[in-house]
Amino acid sequence: MNEKLDHLLLRAEQLIARIESVLPQPLTAPDWSQSVAWRYRKRSSGHGTLEPVRQVAVMRLDDLKEIDAQKEKVQRNTEQFVHGRTANNMLLTGARGTGKSSLIKACLHQYAPQGLRLIEVDKADLTDLPDIVDVCSGRPEKFIVYCDDLSFEEGEAGYKALKSILDGSVAAATPNVLVYATSNRRHLLPEQMKDNLSYTTSADGEIHPGEVVEEKISLSERFGLWVSFYPFSQEEYLAIVAQWLSALGVPQATIEAARPEALVWALERGSRSGRVAYQFARDFAGRQGA
Repeated sequence: MNEKLDHLLLRAEQLIARIESVLPQPLTAPDWSQSVAWRYRKRSSGHGTLEPVRQVAVMRLDDLKEIDAQKEKVQRNTEQFVHGRTANNMLLTGARGTGKSSLIKACLHQYAPQGLRLIEVDKADLTDLPDIVDVCSGRPEKFIVYCDDLSFEEGEAGYKALKSILDGSVAAATPNVLVYATSNRRHLLPEQMKDNLSYTTSADGEIHPGEVVEEKISLSERFGLWVSFYPFSQEEYLAIVAQWLSALGVPQATIEAARPEALVWALERGSRSGRVAYQFARDFAGRQGA
């Protein structure tokens, strides 16, 4: 009888252990000394983990050309944050390939020795932002939660989670965590003509914005600092090409000769962006044996 009871207890313990192994577990703090950049990943089991980025992209602020006004705003806000002064959550919007993500990576490279850390979070995992913030709170480091190419469709859960973290939670803001996001959309949600149908005007001409429009701009307004990026002119594009070619070791005389090829490359790609300039420079320098 006792043997049968012991066997049943053993089986029950094994079953409980298997059930616990597939249930979502609380997010645990990683070994922060492993890296300066982290990715939040959620497994199929529902477990969320912070994984260290083993090879962090090296991007320097001096490498980024023709965005001096944007660079000054982002660098100033980040420096205030790192030094323990007040700073804002930040939304970087505008044309693709103009340096939005690169500028954040360059700030990480610049200020990592002073305690800046970065956690990249996918849009699908934004519902777990409160857990990520809790893990970071109380640490001496300063954490940027980084959301790249952020945009939402109607009804996505991450939209309300991000709103709550930015400005809508009953909890006080965590002083060592900021959210930096990049997007091609200023208001992060698709805007449609039908949204304006709920606008009404009173007899004295006062405009009453519809609730749909109010909802769509409410998230972007929670970012304290907006930084806008614009398409490059031809000369700005060529200046960026020259900078990257020089950084890749191409001689000055060859850089001048590369200008026509750089323009053709941009024409074929349909864009004069910083990303296109960097891609051309890598191709050209490779062909030159640099």
